[in-house]
Amino acid sequence: MTPATGAARAFREVHGRAPAGVWSAPGRVNLIGEHTDYNDGFVLPFALPHRLAAAASPRRDGKLQVATLGDDGQLQHSGPHDIAALEPGSVTGWAAYPAGVAWVLRDQGFADGADLVVAGDVPSGAGLSSSHALECAVSLALLGVAGVELDDGGAGTPERPEIARWVQRSENDYVGAPTGLLDQTASLCCEDSRVLFLDVRSGEMEQVPFPLAEAGLRVLIMDTRTKHSHADGGYGARRRGTERAAELLGVKALRDVSLDGLDEALARLPEDLVPLVRHVVTENQRVLDVVALLREKKLAEIGPHLDASHVSMRDDYRISTPELDLAVGSARSAGALGARMTGGGFGGSAIALVRDEDLDGVRAAVETACEQAGFRRPRMFTAVPSRGAGRDEA
Repeated sequence: MTPATGAARAFREVHGRAPAGVWSAPGRVNLIGEHTDYNDGFVLPFALPHRLAAAASPRRDGKLQVATLGDDGQLQHSGPHDIAALEPGSVTGWAAYPAGVAWVLRDQGFADGADLVVAGDVPSGAGLSSSHALECAVSLALLGVAGVELDDGGAGTPERPEIARWVQRSENDYVGAPTGLLDQTASLCCEDSRVLFLDVRSGEMEQVPFPLAEAGLRVLIMDTRTKHSHADGGYGARRRGTERAAELLGVKALRDVSLDGLDEALARLPEDLVPLVRHVVTENQRVLDVVALLREKKLAEIGPHLDASHVSMRDDYRISTPELDLAVGSARSAGALGARMTGGGFGGSAIALVRDEDLDGVRAAVETACEQAGFRRPRMFTAVPSRGAGRDEA
Protein backbone atom coordinates (compact mmCIF):
# COMPACT_ATOMS: atom_id res chain seq x y z
CA MET A 1 0.00 0.00 0.00
CA THR A 2 1.39 3.39 -0.95
CA PRO A 3 1.38 6.27 1.56
CA ALA A 4 -1.26 8.02 -0.58
CA THR A 5 -3.52 4.97 -0.53
CA GLY A 6 -3.01 4.57 3.21
CA ALA A 7 -3.86 8.21 3.89
CA ALA A 8 -6.99 8.07 1.71
CA ARG A 9 -8.16 4.85 3.36
CA ALA A 10 -7.58 6.29 6.85
CA PHE A 11 -9.44 9.46 5.85
CA ARG A 12 -12.50 7.42 4.84
CA GLU A 13 -12.26 5.55 8.15
CA VAL A 14 -12.21 8.79 10.16
CA HIS A 15 -14.67 10.90 8.18
CA GLY A 16 -16.86 8.37 6.40
CA ARG A 17 -16.22 9.87 2.98
CA ALA A 18 -13.44 10.09 0.40
CA PRO A 19 -11.00 13.02 0.64
CA ALA A 20 -11.02 15.78 -1.95
CA GLY A 21 -7.42 14.87 -2.76
CA VAL A 22 -4.14 13.46 -1.50
CA TRP A 23 -0.79 15.24 -1.58
CA SER A 24 2.55 13.76 -0.51
CA ALA A 25 6.15 14.79 0.08
CA PRO A 26 9.33 12.74 0.44
CA GLY A 27 11.96 12.50 3.11
CA ARG A 28 15.47 13.36 2.02
CA VAL A 29 19.07 12.30 2.28
CA ASN A 30 21.78 14.91 2.07
CA LEU A 31 24.60 13.46 0.01
CA ILE A 32 26.95 16.16 1.31
CA GLY A 33 26.74 19.73 2.62
CA GLU A 34 25.78 19.60 6.29
CA HIS A 35 25.06 22.70 8.39
CA THR A 36 25.96 24.90 5.43
CA ASP A 37 22.40 25.93 4.58
CA TYR A 38 21.93 28.41 7.40
CA ASN A 39 25.36 29.82 6.54
CA ASP A 40 24.22 30.79 3.00
CA GLY A 41 26.25 27.92 1.56
CA PHE A 42 25.86 24.92 -0.74
CA VAL A 43 23.97 21.66 -0.23
CA LEU A 44 23.45 18.49 -2.29
CA PRO A 45 20.40 16.49 -1.18
CA PHE A 46 18.18 13.99 -2.95
CA ALA A 47 14.63 12.90 -2.19
CA LEU A 48 13.91 9.45 -0.81
CA PRO A 49 11.25 7.11 -2.22
CA HIS A 50 9.74 7.18 1.30
CA ARG A 51 6.88 9.69 1.61
CA LEU A 52 4.30 11.19 3.94
CA ALA A 53 0.87 11.75 2.42
CA ALA A 54 -1.90 14.09 3.54
CA ALA A 55 -5.46 13.27 2.50
CA ALA A 56 -7.59 16.39 2.80
CA SER A 57 -11.01 17.93 2.33
CA PRO A 58 -12.07 21.54 2.90
CA ARG A 59 -14.06 22.75 5.90
CA ARG A 60 -16.30 25.80 5.87
CA ASP A 61 -15.77 26.79 9.51
CA GLY A 62 -12.14 27.93 9.28
CA LYS A 63 -10.89 25.10 11.49
CA LEU A 64 -8.05 22.59 11.09
CA GLN A 65 -8.52 19.01 12.22
CA VAL A 66 -5.64 16.57 11.84
CA ALA A 67 -5.21 12.86 12.40
CA THR A 68 -2.01 10.90 11.85
CA LEU A 69 -1.70 7.16 11.35
CA GLY A 70 1.14 5.79 13.46
CA ASP A 71 3.44 2.86 12.79
CA ASP A 72 1.24 0.82 15.13
CA GLY A 73 -1.79 1.41 12.92
CA GLN A 74 -3.43 3.65 15.51
CA LEU A 75 -4.76 7.11 14.71
CA GLN A 76 -3.83 10.13 16.80
CA HIS A 77 -6.15 13.12 16.60
CA SER A 78 -5.67 16.85 17.12
CA GLY A 79 -8.22 19.63 16.84
CA PRO A 80 -10.31 21.09 15.49
CA HIS A 81 -8.21 24.24 15.87
CA ASP A 82 -9.44 27.68 14.85
CA ILE A 83 -6.94 28.75 12.16
CA ALA A 84 -7.62 32.44 12.80
CA ALA A 85 -6.57 31.98 16.43
CA LEU A 86 -3.38 29.98 15.84
CA GLU A 87 -0.28 31.42 17.50
CA PRO A 88 3.10 29.90 18.40
CA GLY A 89 2.62 27.68 21.43
CA SER A 90 -1.13 27.27 20.96
CA VAL A 91 -0.66 23.75 19.54
CA THR A 92 2.17 21.53 20.79
CA GLY A 93 3.63 18.08 20.15
CA TRP A 94 3.41 16.47 16.72
CA ALA A 95 0.36 18.57 15.81
CA ALA A 96 2.46 21.76 16.01
CA TYR A 97 3.96 20.91 12.61
CA PRO A 98 0.71 20.98 10.58
CA ALA A 99 -0.63 23.81 12.75
CA GLY A 100 2.50 25.85 12.05
CA VAL A 101 1.99 25.40 8.31
CA ALA A 102 -1.64 26.55 8.59
CA TRP A 103 -0.46 29.56 10.65
CA VAL A 104 1.99 30.62 7.93
CA LEU A 105 -0.43 30.01 5.06
CA ARG A 106 -3.05 32.09 6.87
CA ASP A 107 -0.67 35.05 6.70
CA GLN A 108 -0.23 34.43 2.97
CA GLY A 109 -3.96 34.65 2.37
CA PHE A 110 -4.80 30.93 2.52
CA ALA A 111 -6.94 30.56 5.64
CA ASP A 112 -9.43 27.91 4.54
CA GLY A 113 -10.23 25.18 7.05
CA ALA A 114 -9.50 21.53 6.33
CA ASP A 115 -9.76 17.99 7.59
CA LEU A 116 -6.41 16.20 7.20
CA VAL A 117 -5.35 12.61 7.70
CA VAL A 118 -1.64 11.86 7.38
CA ALA A 119 0.06 8.51 6.72
CA GLY A 120 3.41 7.47 5.33
CA ASP A 121 6.64 5.54 5.60
CA VAL A 122 9.41 8.09 6.24
CA PRO A 123 11.24 6.79 9.34
CA SER A 124 10.66 9.21 12.20
CA GLY A 125 13.64 10.54 14.15
CA ALA A 126 16.13 9.02 11.71
CA GLY A 127 17.55 12.29 10.40
CA LEU A 128 15.74 11.75 7.09
CA SER A 129 13.52 14.82 7.46
CA SER A 130 10.20 13.23 8.35
CA SER A 131 9.02 16.48 9.95
CA HIS A 132 9.70 18.46 6.79
CA ALA A 133 7.99 15.81 4.66
CA LEU A 134 4.96 16.25 6.92
CA GLU A 135 5.04 20.03 6.66
CA CYS A 136 5.51 20.01 2.88
CA ALA A 137 2.69 17.51 2.35
CA VAL A 138 0.39 19.56 4.59
CA SER A 139 1.30 22.78 2.80
CA LEU A 140 0.35 21.29 -0.58
CA ALA A 141 -2.83 19.79 0.88
CA LEU A 142 -3.96 23.10 2.42
CA LEU A 143 -3.19 24.93 -0.81
CA GLY A 144 -4.96 22.19 -2.76
CA VAL A 145 -8.21 22.43 -0.82
CA ALA A 146 -8.04 26.19 -1.40
CA GLY A 147 -7.94 25.48 -5.15
CA VAL A 148 -4.22 26.08 -5.70
CA GLU A 149 -2.10 23.37 -7.35
CA LEU A 150 1.62 24.07 -7.68
CA ASP A 151 2.07 22.82 -11.21
CA ASP A 152 -0.99 24.48 -12.75
CA GLY A 153 0.98 27.65 -13.40
CA GLY A 154 -1.96 29.97 -12.83
CA ALA A 155 -1.64 33.60 -11.79
CA GLY A 156 -0.77 33.91 -8.12
CA THR A 157 0.37 30.29 -7.80
CA PRO A 158 3.34 30.20 -5.42
CA GLU A 159 6.61 28.69 -6.63
CA ARG A 160 8.12 25.71 -4.84
CA PRO A 161 11.09 27.68 -3.42
CA GLU A 162 8.63 30.19 -1.96
CA ILE A 163 6.67 27.42 -0.26
CA ALA A 164 9.95 26.07 1.11
CA ARG A 165 10.53 29.44 2.78
CA TRP A 166 7.01 29.34 4.22
CA VAL A 167 7.67 25.89 5.64
CA GLN A 168 10.97 27.09 7.09
CA ARG A 169 9.14 29.93 8.82
CA SER A 170 6.61 27.52 10.29
CA GLU A 171 9.41 25.38 11.71
CA ASN A 172 11.53 28.30 12.96
CA ASP A 173 8.82 30.56 14.36
CA TYR A 174 5.99 28.19 15.26
CA VAL A 175 7.64 24.87 16.19
CA GLY A 176 10.77 26.59 17.51
CA ALA A 177 13.36 24.58 15.56
CA PRO A 178 16.09 26.80 14.01
CA THR A 179 16.41 24.86 10.74
CA GLY A 180 17.78 26.15 7.46
CA LEU A 181 16.31 25.71 3.97
CA LEU A 182 17.88 22.41 2.94
CA ASP A 183 15.20 19.95 3.96
CA GLN A 184 12.13 21.85 2.81
CA THR A 185 13.67 22.66 -0.57
CA ALA A 186 14.77 19.08 -1.10
CA SER A 187 11.33 17.69 -0.29
CA LEU A 188 9.63 20.13 -2.64
CA CYS A 189 12.11 20.47 -5.50
CA CYS A 190 14.08 17.24 -5.97
CA GLU A 191 13.68 15.11 -9.10
CA ASP A 192 14.02 11.44 -10.02
CA SER A 193 17.58 10.16 -10.57
CA ARG A 194 19.16 13.49 -9.62
CA VAL A 195 20.73 15.26 -6.69
CA LEU A 196 19.79 18.89 -6.10
CA PHE A 197 22.73 21.29 -6.09
CA LEU A 198 21.36 24.31 -4.25
CA ASP A 199 23.06 27.62 -3.65
CA VAL A 200 21.11 28.68 -0.58
CA ARG A 201 22.09 32.34 -0.84
CA SER A 202 21.02 32.91 -4.43
CA GLY A 203 18.38 30.19 -4.62
CA GLU A 204 19.97 28.90 -7.82
CA MET A 205 19.37 25.18 -8.36
CA GLU A 206 20.89 22.55 -10.61
CA GLN A 207 19.48 19.06 -11.00
CA VAL A 208 22.69 17.02 -11.27
CA PRO A 209 22.38 13.49 -12.75
CA PHE A 210 23.18 10.75 -10.21
CA PRO A 211 22.90 7.47 -12.18
CA LEU A 212 23.75 5.01 -9.44
CA ALA A 213 22.56 1.86 -11.23
CA GLU A 214 24.49 2.75 -14.37
CA ALA A 215 27.66 3.12 -12.26
CA GLY A 216 27.06 -0.13 -10.35
CA LEU A 217 26.68 1.72 -7.08
CA ARG A 218 24.21 1.97 -4.21
CA VAL A 219 23.63 4.48 -1.45
CA LEU A 220 23.06 2.51 1.74
CA ILE A 221 21.09 4.30 4.45
CA MET A 222 22.07 3.22 7.96
CA ASP A 223 19.50 4.42 10.50
CA THR A 224 21.11 3.97 13.91
CA ARG A 225 17.68 4.32 15.55
CA THR A 226 19.02 6.92 17.96
CA LYS A 227 16.48 9.70 17.66
CA HIS A 228 17.30 13.37 17.42
CA SER A 229 15.42 16.65 17.25
CA HIS A 230 16.28 20.00 15.67
CA ALA A 231 14.34 21.64 18.47
CA ASP A 232 16.93 20.42 20.98
CA GLY A 233 19.73 22.73 22.09
CA GLY A 234 22.75 21.31 20.25
CA TYR A 235 21.61 22.30 16.78
CA GLY A 236 20.69 25.81 17.84
CA ALA A 237 23.99 26.26 19.67
CA ARG A 238 25.93 25.42 16.52
CA ARG A 239 23.86 27.85 14.49
CA ARG A 240 24.33 30.66 16.99
CA GLY A 241 28.06 29.96 17.04
CA THR A 242 28.42 30.30 13.27
CA GLU A 243 26.33 33.48 13.26
CA ARG A 244 28.54 34.95 15.97
CA ALA A 245 31.65 34.01 14.01
CA ALA A 246 30.33 35.70 10.86
CA GLU A 247 29.64 38.84 12.88
CA LEU A 248 33.17 38.85 14.33
CA LEU A 249 34.64 38.37 10.87
CA GLY A 250 32.53 41.18 9.44
CA VAL A 251 30.82 39.04 6.79
CA LYS A 252 27.16 38.41 6.07
CA ALA A 253 27.58 34.66 6.51
CA LEU A 254 30.37 32.08 6.62
CA ARG A 255 29.70 31.47 2.91
CA ASP A 256 31.83 34.60 2.39
CA VAL A 257 34.95 33.03 3.92
CA SER A 258 36.99 31.41 1.15
CA LEU A 259 39.06 28.28 1.57
CA ASP A 260 42.18 30.31 0.71
CA GLY A 261 41.32 32.83 3.40
CA LEU A 262 40.37 30.26 6.04
CA ASP A 263 43.60 30.29 8.07
CA GLU A 264 43.56 34.07 8.29
CA ALA A 265 39.91 34.04 9.38
CA LEU A 266 40.49 31.37 12.03
CA ALA A 267 43.34 33.38 13.53
CA ARG A 268 40.87 36.20 14.26
CA LEU A 269 38.37 34.07 16.14
CA PRO A 270 38.08 32.85 19.73
CA GLU A 271 39.09 29.24 20.18
CA ASP A 272 35.56 27.89 20.63
CA LEU A 273 34.44 29.15 17.22
CA VAL A 274 37.44 27.94 15.21
CA PRO A 275 36.25 24.35 14.61
CA LEU A 276 32.73 25.46 13.67
CA VAL A 277 34.02 27.84 11.02
CA ARG A 278 36.54 25.31 9.73
CA HIS A 279 33.76 22.78 9.19
CA VAL A 280 31.43 25.14 7.33
CA VAL A 281 34.10 26.52 5.01
CA THR A 282 35.61 23.14 4.15
CA GLU A 283 32.18 21.52 3.80
CA ASN A 284 31.14 24.12 1.24
CA GLN A 285 34.24 23.25 -0.77
CA ARG A 286 33.47 19.54 -0.50
CA VAL A 287 30.03 20.14 -2.01
CA LEU A 288 31.61 21.97 -4.94
CA ASP A 289 34.16 19.18 -5.41
CA VAL A 290 31.49 16.47 -5.39
CA VAL A 291 29.32 18.35 -7.87
CA ALA A 292 32.32 18.70 -10.20
CA LEU A 293 32.90 14.94 -10.07
CA LEU A 294 29.23 14.12 -10.67
CA ARG A 295 29.13 16.40 -13.71
CA GLU A 296 31.97 14.29 -15.11
CA LYS A 297 30.10 11.07 -14.21
CA LYS A 298 32.83 10.09 -11.74
CA LEU A 299 30.41 8.84 -9.10
CA ALA A 300 32.81 6.33 -7.57
CA GLU A 301 35.35 9.07 -6.87
CA ILE A 302 33.24 11.06 -4.43
CA GLY A 303 33.90 8.65 -1.55
CA PRO A 304 36.90 10.48 -0.01
CA HIS A 305 34.85 13.67 0.21
CA LEU A 306 32.11 11.81 2.10
CA ASP A 307 34.75 10.46 4.49
CA ALA A 308 36.24 13.91 5.04
CA SER A 309 32.78 15.34 5.69
CA HIS A 310 32.16 12.82 8.45
CA VAL A 311 35.51 13.51 10.11
CA SER A 312 34.75 17.22 10.03
CA MET A 313 31.32 16.74 11.60
CA ARG A 314 32.73 14.39 14.21
CA ASP A 315 35.79 16.38 15.22
CA ASP A 316 35.03 20.02 14.35
CA TYR A 317 31.25 20.39 14.49
CA ARG A 318 30.98 17.68 17.18
CA ILE A 319 27.53 16.44 16.17
CA SER A 320 28.20 12.74 15.65
CA THR A 321 27.51 9.91 18.11
CA PRO A 322 29.25 6.61 18.91
CA GLU A 323 26.54 4.79 16.96
CA LEU A 324 27.05 6.94 13.86
CA ASP A 325 30.84 6.69 14.09
CA LEU A 326 30.65 2.92 14.36
CA ALA A 327 28.28 2.59 11.40
CA VAL A 328 30.52 4.80 9.25
CA GLY A 329 33.75 3.10 10.32
CA SER A 330 32.49 -0.45 9.92
CA ALA A 331 31.02 0.34 6.48
CA ARG A 332 34.35 1.76 5.34
CA SER A 333 36.28 -1.22 6.70
CA ALA A 334 33.95 -3.58 4.82
CA GLY A 335 34.56 -1.93 1.46
CA ALA A 336 32.32 1.14 1.20
CA LEU A 337 33.83 3.78 -1.07
CA GLY A 338 32.89 6.50 1.39
CA ALA A 339 30.56 7.07 4.32
CA ARG A 340 29.29 9.90 6.50
CA MET A 341 26.57 10.79 8.94
CA THR A 342 23.75 12.74 7.30
CA GLY A 343 21.29 15.24 8.69
CA GLY A 344 21.44 17.53 11.67
CA GLY A 345 23.37 15.13 13.88
CA PHE A 346 23.14 13.98 17.51
CA GLY A 347 21.64 10.71 16.26
CA GLY A 348 19.81 9.60 13.16
CA SER A 349 21.34 8.08 10.06
CA ALA A 350 24.57 7.66 8.13
CA ILE A 351 25.04 6.87 4.46
CA ALA A 352 27.58 4.76 2.61
CA LEU A 353 28.44 4.69 -1.09
CA VAL A 354 28.82 1.01 -1.93
CA ARG A 355 29.52 -1.07 -5.03
CA ASP A 356 26.73 -3.49 -5.91
CA GLU A 357 28.91 -6.51 -5.21
CA ASP A 358 29.93 -5.19 -1.77
CA LEU A 359 26.46 -4.31 -0.52
CA ASP A 360 25.67 -7.50 1.40
CA GLY A 361 29.10 -7.55 3.04
CA VAL A 362 28.88 -3.93 4.14
CA ARG A 363 25.40 -4.41 5.51
CA ALA A 364 26.46 -7.50 7.48
CA ALA A 365 29.57 -5.80 8.84
CA VAL A 366 27.59 -2.82 10.14
CA GLU A 367 24.99 -5.08 11.78
CA THR A 368 27.68 -7.21 13.42
CA ALA A 369 29.64 -4.21 14.70
CA CYS A 370 26.54 -2.63 16.24
CA GLU A 371 25.48 -5.89 17.85
CA GLN A 372 28.93 -6.44 19.35
CA ALA A 373 28.96 -2.90 20.72
CA GLY A 374 25.59 -3.40 22.40
CA PHE A 375 23.85 -0.84 20.19
CA ARG A 376 20.41 -1.25 18.68
CA ARG A 377 20.32 -3.09 15.39
CA PRO A 378 20.33 -0.42 12.68
CA ARG A 379 17.58 -0.19 10.10
CA MET A 380 19.23 -0.31 6.67
CA PHE A 381 17.98 0.15 3.15
CA THR A 382 19.23 1.42 -0.19
CA ALA A 383 17.80 4.61 -1.62
CA VAL A 384 17.56 6.07 -5.10
CA PRO A 385 16.87 9.73 -5.87
CA SER A 386 13.12 10.17 -6.21
CA ARG A 387 10.51 12.79 -7.11
CA GLY A 388 9.62 15.75 -4.94
CA ALA A 389 6.29 16.69 -3.43
CA GLY A 390 3.09 16.72 -5.45
CA ARG A 391 -0.50 15.56 -5.80
CA ASP A 392 -1.12 11.80 -5.81
CA GLU A 393 -3.64 9.40 -7.22
CA ALA A 394 -4.93 7.41 -4.26
